[in-house]
Amino acid sequence: MPVKIRTDFPHSVTVMEHVLIPMSDGVQLAATIWLPEGAASRPVPALLEYLPYRRGDWTAPRDAQRHPWYAGHGYASVRVDMRGCGDSEGVMLDEYHPQEQADGVEVIEWLAAQPWCTGKVGMFGISWGGFNALQLAAEQPEALKAIVTVCSTDDRYADDVHYFGGAMLGIDMTSWAGTMLAFQCRPPAPWRVGDAWETMWKERLEALQPFSEIWMDHQERDDYWRHGSVCEDYSKITAAVLAVGGWADPYRNTVFRLLEHLDAPAQGLIGPWSHQYPDIQRTPGPTIGFLQETLRWWDYWLKGIETEVMAEPALRAYHQDSVRPATHYPERAGTWVGLDGWPSADVGQRRFKLSSDLRSLATDAAGMAVVDTPQHNGVDAARWFPFGNLSDLPPDQRAEDGRSVVFETPVLAADINLFGYARLKLRVNSSTPRANVIARLCDVGPDGSSTLITRGAINLARRNGMDKAEELVPGQFVDAEIEFTSMSWQIPAGHRLRLALATTYWPWIWPHGEQGFVTVDAGQSVLELDDLDPAAIGRRDVAFEEAEQAPGLDIRPGPALAARPEREVRYEPQSESWTLTVDPNYGGNRIYPDGLNFGEEALERYSISGNDPLTARAESMWNVSLQREDWGVRIETHATVTASKDHYVLHNEVKTFKDEQLFFEKTFEKRISRTSA
Repeated sequence: MPVKIRTDFPHSVTVMEHVLIPMSDGVQLAATIWLPEGAASRPVPALLEYLPYRRGDWTAPRDAQRHPWYAGHGYASVRVDMRGCGDSEGVMLDEYHPQEQADGVEVIEWLAAQPWCTGKVGMFGISWGGFNALQLAAEQPEALKAIVTVCSTDDRYADDVHYFGGAMLGIDMTSWAGTMLAFQCRPPAPWRVGDAWETMWKERLEALQPFSEIWMDHQERDDYWRHGSVCEDYSKITAAVLAVGGWADPYRNTVFRLLEHLDAPAQGLIGPWSHQYPDIQRTPGPTIGFLQETLRWWDYWLKGIETEVMAEPALRAYHQDSVRPATHYPERAGTWVGLDGWPSADVGQRRFKLSSDLRSLATDAAGMAVVDTPQHNGVDAARWFPFGNLSDLPPDQRAEDGRSVVFETPVLAADINLFGYARLKLRVNSSTPRANVIARLCDVGPDGSSTLITRGAINLARRNGMDKAEELVPGQFVDAEIEFTSMSWQIPAGHRLRLALATTYWPWIWPHGEQGFVTVDAGQSVLELDDLDPAAIGRRDVAFEEAEQAPGLDIRPGPALAARPEREVRYEPQSESWTLTVDPNYGGNRIYPDGLNFGEEALERYSISGNDPLTARAESMWNVSLQREDWGVRIETHATVTASKDHYVLHNEVKTFKDEQLFFEKTFEKRISRTSA
């Protein structure tokens, strides 16, 4: 369904394009502020979105959809570039750095003190903005009364782009660090900051450190990851929290955990969406009137208007119907379900013993199954956090299932309504001191098609805690548990539920330095599934208005990039090499209303050869150009990660150009010990 474009609002809006917010150390952060008419005489609450992604270009299309909409409904809506980003002064040191949070608190205090503000502030954001909304709420600035956090996490180690089940991510540890390196290298806009732009740019470039060097130096869940993880003390959050996730997004566990652990008022909302706001038309749909829903939230918590938003079920979630495998779905069929909270009395548990309730051809007479998967297993894993592109979701899993050890139910006589979590309790031994186990749950149709429902992993060095590094004694059985990413899925009668186990999952998970296998004792291993009572489906009325936004920016496409697939898997039998090439398709070339010609091209490449884990290689390449009138800059970055048995080897290159003349060049080399990942 098309998004409704709203042009008539209760309030006319004034835009303050380049406002400088002073920090206590003298640095100024740049902001755009949308103000409803009359706010100077009739103050209004302020809403803050606080990001490193450049309000002047990268998020400008999205900002135009929502900030004027909020202002048109009587709020001062504020978009701030973080320190060292966009048009703000200073340098950026890391993601979720203490400086970021200290600045954020000062921004909130500054907003609350403005004559057009009532002194009450709300904060919203998706991904990074959702993270720091939670983190700033935990700082308890007096003015911050409510937040909306979308596609974020309360646990930076467990759920972000660095580690998964204690295993290092190959696909996003490299690509996201490469993405942020390209962002760190971008200059402020001279038409906003004036002649200081070149000095500011040089300061940023000279302070560069690739974030991968920091992230990979912390392979256990240590104090580095505890910082900014609000799960360390949920009681620090006193502002009201609306937590939002999507079943096609990896951060959805956060909604369940926040509902379970927060003492502050909280509500949860999970739809079929990818890594996008729920009103943005990117697959899978359906979209909802998300801005209207958040307006009810803000009106209640910041203006004291009874909107009945708190009378809604504490958890509203889209229960998804079974589908055939596809790399995108325009819309997912399903039913909205309302539950009173989490955990829920409407959700029970099913237990499947691997030795009896599930069937496998891999177990021997003693109930043992050897899992020894090829290094390229995982090429059909798809994108870590889907953005709604046409190739983002996992294709048919039959090839991956064939490379794995599978256990499955007989054909189901009745539906199973998976809702919540799955947990796999394993009794396992390894032939090597270090090993990973990856588990997938799939919905197998009568035609044999296999659709991925959810997955999980465990680095067996983390079997007794993510903060520990305990090597295995080869041949000695240990207990380990895998918690799958949360899910909502109806497996219909006539289908089968399949559990697939593997020791490799490239490029999602970086392989350990020594090839080995694990043996699973099926008789001592159990799969537990959260199961929704069918009576809860449709029992509560859950409905939303149609998606609505403010008019978007008049952005024209720039020169078309060379056509290429978003994802391509290449296999060379002679060399037994596998290469996955990914175009993340963040937007390409575009021309903004202010005359900025913005060019952007990114490419990721992941390769592995033979059955040798030490051939794994991940690359991220970015080319960015910014041109306007007689000004132009260009940025090239290239990040590479390889590994020996004992070390990761990081290579990062940066080149920037001003008017096609080399302006800055630096190469970063680092070797990092593989402490346990």
